[in-house]
Amino acid sequence: KTIPIVMMGSSVDPVEAGFVESLAHPGGNVTGVTDSSRELGGKRLDLLKQVVPKLAHVAVLYDPANPGSLGEVKEDLPVAARRLGLAVRSWEIRDADGFEKVFAALSKERPDGLYVNIGGLMTANQKRVAGFALKSRLPSVYSNRAAVDAGGLMSYNADRADSYRRVAYYVDKILKGAKPAELPVEQPTKFELVINLKTARALDLKIP
Repeated sequence: KTIPIVMMGSSVDPVEAGFVESLAHPGGNVTGVTDSSRELGGKRLDLLKQVVPKLAHVAVLYDPANPGSLGEVKEDLPVAARRLGLAVRSWEIRDADGFEKVFAALSKERPDGLYVNIGGLMTANQKRVAGFALKSRLPSVYSNRAAVDAGGLMSYNADRADSYRRVAYYVDKILKGAKPAELPVEQPTKFELVINLKTARALDLKIP
């Protein structure tokens, strides 16, 4: 109620979550940067299909405890998949022990690609996921570049470093007397597509 809060890259809609009244007029004690991650889900599927032209069936890994995941998995991705002529099937993972069970099921089902949703559980296990994808010859797409550094094929998201720099801008404004209620929430303007070419070669994929 009294200490100003500057948020950064929340994967939930800050208006829907009740953090702010609107992006243009936050109205309370919270402001900052939102990352539009949900809105980028369709773009990630599109990019994966550009790299894998024969892509037809995509498995989506998500943590149901992450509120930012549910809307994307249940609403956004199915709409984008229909537009792209893809079939998507969601696989929920609730804890670290759940990965092996889902990996075993995916080995039997043999999808053409893997979409890994954002969230703390997925980030904490990104090396396991990237390793499974590579071993299974599954082209994979993520929302964070760290997963690509770990061996995943590609990621697409707002430029996190640029967003963190904007946080410093907000803190500076507030320390100089600006009220969070009057500082509009910003959406990212810089995005980055990261591709692991070593992984692409291992999967015999030619990047357009």
